[in-house]
This record gives sequence, structure tokens and C-alpha cells, in this order.
Amino acid sequence: MFRLVSLNLNGIRSAATKGLVPWAEALGADCMGVQEIKAQQADVAGRFERLHDLHGHFHFAEKKGYSGVGLYSRKTPTEVIAGFGSPEFDAEGRYIELRFDTPERRLSIISCYFPSGSSGEERQLAKFRFLALMTPHLQRLKAEREFILVGDVNIAHQQIDLKNWRSNQKNSGFLPEERAWMTHTLEEVGLVDVFRRLNDRAEQYTWWSNRGQAWAKNVGWRLDYHLATPGIAKLAVKEAIYLDQRFSDHAPVIIDYDFDL
Repeated sequence: MFRLVSLNLNGIRSAATKGLVPWAEALGADCMGVQEIKAQQADVAGRFERLHDLHGHFHFAEKKGYSGVGLYSRKTPTEVIAGFGSPEFDAEGRYIELRFDTPERRLSIISCYFPSGSSGEERQLAKFRFLALMTPHLQRLKAEREFILVGDVNIAHQQIDLKNWRSNQKNSGFLPEERAWMTHTLEEVGLVDVFRRLNDRAEQYTWWSNRGQAWAKNVGWRLDYHLATPGIAKLAVKEAIYLDQRFSDHAPVIIDYDFDL
């Protein structure tokens, strides 16, 4: 069994003060994708390079205290790829891919942090540029290998994926263009929203605003995903959104797959 976790940390140092490390040690994950590290190599060195028996691989943003992604893995990958070939977004530290290739199988696990457009029009346009670049990248990847992309996609796909969908139709994260990108990714590119394949219940959220008692009232959004090629998605057997502890404004998404690296 392969246990894969995705978690937006909203700062790895902050998450560590809230119990991230002992939780990760007890979880028994094989890989953990983390996003929004908000740290540099010097901050991680000697402190967060490993979580228990998971070794970390990172893609840091050039800007200090901003973005950054990581992938922790128990098994050593055959190849590590930081960035997906976009100078603009690779400078923001948004993509890390670990490859676990064998003569019989080509498989990648990816941690990705999609831009948020909530701060204004400039960042929303950047988000649209990112989505436009990500589509052909995922298409090329799917043509040559199986993969699971985990991360904060910053899009709630359907009405079921956020509490107040009616009042958010003109807000970043639930814009028609963003939702259409997700629909195209699932239906045309041919990826699978693995959590939704296993769980079609309402009020399954992974992010809550820090305003208005959103956590207490469960006024949330499902922004964190496992997006997988069909061959690997069909091996998913169990899903969970971990709510017993809070390490950031996001919750971990944990999915078990019936295979081994």
C-alpha cells in the first residue's frame, strides 16, 4: 500500500510549531507533498530536510518567505525535477517532480502549488497564465508516464466543493474560467480527481478562511487535490481529510493506493 499526503503548510516553520513533525512521523506516509513552504534552503537545512524516515526534495522561490514546494519520500527517486519549464513560475518555486522509474513502469509523484488570484487582477492574470502553461505540460506528461499530482490547486471545481458557492461565483477560486480549466483537465486531458472518485459527499473541505469563524462553522473550500492518470487513479482505495489537528489554514488530504513504489 502506498500512502500519499498533500498539505499546504502556509509556512513550514509555522506548521512545525503546531505539531507537524510528530504527526508526520506517526502517519506512516510513503510520500508527502507540501506547498507554500515560505522558506529557503538555509531555513530547511538541518531542520526540515527529513521528516522521520522521509527525505525531502524542494523547489524554493527566489523571493524570501514566499511560495515554495517540497516532496518527502521514503524511497529514493530515480530522478528529481524542480520546475516545469516556465521562467516566470519556476522563479516562484511551484513544482517539484520525483520519478520512480523501473523497466516495467514510468511513474511520477508531483507536488504543485498553483497561484492564487485573490489579491487582485494582476495575480489573477498570472494564475490564468499558469493554467494555460500547465495544460500542455500535463498532456505531455500523461502521454509518457503515469503520475499523481498533489497540491493546492486554488480552484473549487463544483458547487459541492465550497460552502457558499452562490456568493463566490465572481471570486478567484470559483471563477467560470477556473472551473472550466478543471473540467477540461478531467474530461479532455483525462486526469482523475481521486478524492472525488472515492468520496462524493458534500462539505468535504480542505481550506478555511481565517475570517468570520469559517473553521468553527465549517465554511470551507476544497482547494487541495490528488490529480492522477487513470491507470494509477483506479488503484486508490481509501481517502481522508485530516481534521483532528490544524497545522495551517489547509487540512492534509491523505489517500492510500494499492501499489508499492
